[in-house]
Amino acid sequence: MSQIEMHAPAGFSPLNLDSRSLPVRAAAVIFGTFILALTSQVEVPMIPVPITLQTLVVPLIGALYGWRLGALTVLAWLGEAMVGMPVLAGGSGGIMAFAGPTAGYLASFPIIAALTGYLAERGWNGKRVGFAFASFLAANALCLVMGTLWLSSLIGMEKAIAFGATPFLIGAVIKSALGAAILKAASR
Repeated sequence: MSQIEMHAPAGFSPLNLDSRSLPVRAAAVIFGTFILALTSQVEVPMIPVPITLQTLVVPLIGALYGWRLGALTVLAWLGEAMVGMPVLAGGSGGIMAFAGPTAGYLASFPIIAALTGYLAERGWNGKRVGFAFASFLAANALCLVMGTLWLSSLIGMEKAIAFGATPFLIGAVIKSALGAAILKAASR
């Protein structure tokens, strides 16, 4: 009688955070929230939603930290924003950011961090750059869909697509390529 074994793909953990101590993981979360706050300040002002580096860094944290710790890091950063710390684009923070035009994008961030982390752990990572690119592109697409849906409740679907999705499409492709390249470098 033969036994069929299921093998999970080799995990991707360049930082190896899953096997680290709790203080090291806590430090990684704090460092991740700092990087998110810092890159949120790099923006191209647009109305109603600015272009920022968040949609590069959020999925990257997921892919590098793993889906659980990546999502937790993003949730911690959003928690900092909710209590009023100036960690969002333009140095904003406070509960009103979660009711304004960017709320849908913000709500997508922990989900897309978990998505890229989950996919990276299953081989969609720097060892397979095409898959890494696809995972970042899927994360950016999900962010745009969630952000546009929320924005449509404020300004209508036609305007939400025109101002909340279309201007970000080329940037999503570029950020996805850059994210895949960073993962490729990290896999070495």
